[in-house]
Amino acid sequence: MQTHLTIVIERGASSYSAYGPYLPGCVAAHKTLRGVKTNMKEAVEIHLAGMSEDGIDIAKPSHLIFTTGNQ
Repeated sequence: MQTHLTIVIERGASSYSAYGPYLPGCVAAHKTLRGVKTNMKEAVEIHLAGMSEDGIDIAKPSHLIFTTGNQ
């Protein structure tokens, strides 16, 4: 079963950071966008495996996505 998770990536002055709103404590950072995506993918896999091992339920996302700007 494939699960879709929302990941937020923010651009800082000299690097990118990422976090999962429904995965508290799951974060990653890197100086490039590609690098932060790679790091976050690995962080999510490790985080979900740890939650599974500990018997912690993964919260089902209950959000709406809204973007502004040129569409």
